[in-house]
Amino acid sequence: MIISEQKPKEEILEMLKGKKRVFIVGCAACATKCQTGGEDEVKEMKKVLQKEGKKITGTIVLDTPCDERIMKKDLSFLPALKNSDSLLIMACGVGLQTIGKLIDRPLVPALNPLFAGTTERIGRYYEYCSLCGDCLLDKFEGLCPLTRCAKGLLNGPCGGARDGKCEVNPAPARRSGVNDEIDCVWALIYEKTKEPLKAYYEPRDYKKILMPGRRVVR
Repeated sequence: MIISEQKPKEEILEMLKGKKRVFIVGCAACATKCQTGGEDEVKEMKKVLQKEGKKITGTIVLDTPCDERIMKKDLSFLPALKNSDSLLIMACGVGLQTIGKLIDRPLVPALNPLFAGTTERIGRYYEYCSLCGDCLLDKFEGLCPLTRCAKGLLNGPCGGARDGKCEVNPAPARRSGVNDEIDCVWALIYEKTKEPLKAYYEPRDYKKILMPGRRVVR
């Protein structure tokens, strides 16, 4: 899931400066689960913009803004889009850019995408995957040191780990604003394997990560 946070209202209003007729687009997938771009958030954003004198030409919460095939169908039945001078997109950057391929209007991002992660509860998320394109989870008992180690170490813990805890506080892997200690992922790996690593792992092949714009998977 793409974890996101809503941009400050002041920033959104600044981006909409000079725009009078706004269409709001939400996301029924990740943004709804994060409570940053679902039905309730779209309704609240509509009220905020109306108070600022914006004309809201319409709203929609799309099932999957990141799926171009579905967007072609969903957006073709929205005549209100033609009467809008901008779209406020309450979805991740992938959703915004997908919509941008189909709609010839200025698009304004309402959210800051943060990372691919999992949800413990609303407002408390964990970054477990860096989408690196070269998965090693089978080597580390289903735990990803590339992502869950603050330093991305692949060959054991750093010298800063103490009593099974990470020295980084709060860690990048937990962006909830809670300043509690977190486990060193290498301590968790050792606890599951009960033995030290028997192999050396080379740095990741970043060609798989940095391929710009288009990736074909067969």
